[in-house]
Amino acid sequence: MGKYAVGIDLGTTHSALSWFSIDQEKGRGADQKTLAIPQIISPGQIEAKSLLPSFLYLPGADEFKAESLELPWGDGGGQITGEFARFHGAKVPSRLVSSAKSWLCNPAVDRTAPILPWQAPADVHKISPLDASRIYLEHLKNAWEKSQPESPLSEQDVVLTVPASFDAAARDLTVQAASLAGLKHLTLLEEPQAALYSWLEMQGEGFRKQVSVGDILLVIDVGGGTTDFSLIAVTESNGDMQLTRLAVGDHILLGGDNMDLALAVAVQQKIVSGGKKMDAFQFSSLTHLCRQAKEALYGNSKLEKFPVSIASRGSALIGGTIKSELTRQELDSILTEGFFPRTAVEEWPVANRRNALTQLSLPYAQDAGITRHLAAFLGRQVKPLSDQGLASLTADQKFVVPTAVLFNGGVFKASPLQERMMDVLNSWIKKEGGMPAKVLQGADLDLSVARGAAYYGWVRQGHGIRIRGGTAQAYYVGIESSMPAIPGFTPPLKGICVAPFGMEEGTDVQVNDHEFGLLVGEPTSFRFFSSSLRRNDKAAEIIDEINDDFEELAPIEATLEGTNKGTGAIVPVKLKSRLTETGTLEVHCLEANGPGDWKLELNVRLKE
Repeated sequence: MGKYAVGIDLGTTHSALSWFSIDQEKGRGADQKTLAIPQIISPGQIEAKSLLPSFLYLPGADEFKAESLELPWGDGGGQITGEFARFHGAKVPSRLVSSAKSWLCNPAVDRTAPILPWQAPADVHKISPLDASRIYLEHLKNAWEKSQPESPLSEQDVVLTVPASFDAAARDLTVQAASLAGLKHLTLLEEPQAALYSWLEMQGEGFRKQVSVGDILLVIDVGGGTTDFSLIAVTESNGDMQLTRLAVGDHILLGGDNMDLALAVAVQQKIVSGGKKMDAFQFSSLTHLCRQAKEALYGNSKLEKFPVSIASRGSALIGGTIKSELTRQELDSILTEGFFPRTAVEEWPVANRRNALTQLSLPYAQDAGITRHLAAFLGRQVKPLSDQGLASLTADQKFVVPTAVLFNGGVFKASPLQERMMDVLNSWIKKEGGMPAKVLQGADLDLSVARGAAYYGWVRQGHGIRIRGGTAQAYYVGIESSMPAIPGFTPPLKGICVAPFGMEEGTDVQVNDHEFGLLVGEPTSFRFFSSSLRRNDKAAEIIDEINDDFEELAPIEATLEGTNKGTGAIVPVKLKSRLTETGTLEVHCLEANGPGDWKLELNVRLKE
């Protein structure tokens, strides 16, 4: 059996798999490869492509002959995954599962319940975001094992990527989906880091000509469903160059999906102004068609417009089929000006006043201006990074000034969007008196995340340069103060740091200097907090005041198994925390003078 370092990009709009062959004696093996993924492109026709569109079509009864949906490894389970799912689903959106990855990180819904396609008719058999993710991973696993049956993917070390801003619940669900798909040896990696690893692998030793000690690299990752920002410093230790992740941004549900919706609204307005009507079903179809038009226009610079045709659904429509088009001028105006506006660095996202009742759906960002989100990210990092002692920063700077930018995500395959982002960023830097940031060249926007994940698998074996950083936030458990009862007064809440900023995966924190009382045998609640601003708190440090530096996370409601001391007993415990290899946090309450060990499953609650 061959031994491989495998990387998987489970993307919002596309998924991919890449790998290295590893020679245990020589280290890095053959050149990196990308899996050609067989998928249905039309009924009865299969083609292998380097990308698997992350779309799932759930056919109606007798819609297709069963044999026309068979894959090289057998029955496809009654659904269609990949290219034909995306193409055909644009015509029948009520049966199309899309953006499962975005739903996977939506805490407003039960992500293990059959809710997709969202708001589909009752006659459509729905699936959960978890199951959709599992199906995509199973498709990749089956494709791998069809091409390399002697080396099951379940026996390989697999690095699976997630957005840097994914909360721990979404990370845990991603791990669950991988486990259900049969992947046993799994490590999670943040997508911006994977993109940088891919760039390092493609540059070889030549990367030293593009970056040097003291540089601050900004990774801008805009994919189908999310926008992620990361800052990575180029440092030196004992004469060796190092890369250290400094910060990651908030989870911003803003990306290609939003852009497709904006284009659909523009085309809809043209259709309505022409005297025709559209219902919600047709608008959903129009959104998918606009995505296809966007990709066609950006993929062919000679095209000036792309036709859009939507099937009729009733006598209110004239001519049976609604026909319109998307022009290049509309594309540039709506996407460039709408999502990458020219703004000042002081302009941060605007939160509109919300209606009390809103339709339950994906929690999209309210402000579509990605440049404003970037300004907020760079501005918020000045104080914590200057407090951390980053030599190039002063506390009176308006924002962290990057020296180089690495773009990632399919959105930036459109060169006008890259150019606009750099124009805006460099206008801020010029006003600050700095030198223009440069673009790190050579990134593969389609495959960089999968390639970088595979390269990281090789780096984990002790080769190449590893990006250091650990957790992007510090984490705390709330501790109730002990004091006599006072009418109308709630005892103040303190906190203890159970995971300091930058805690590395696979490491433990043992709190030996403090002993706490744990309530067992009765329903109780654990409160947790995180902070991206407090970079200097040490493990096991007691925080006397929980203030605005902290964000409270969802509490964990639990009834811990009692002891022989009876129901409602207070058991003296010490705390131990561990950050697992998959990047999730566990906290153990260890009985001070006994065998008790109560583990809190923070990985399904904690924001990462």
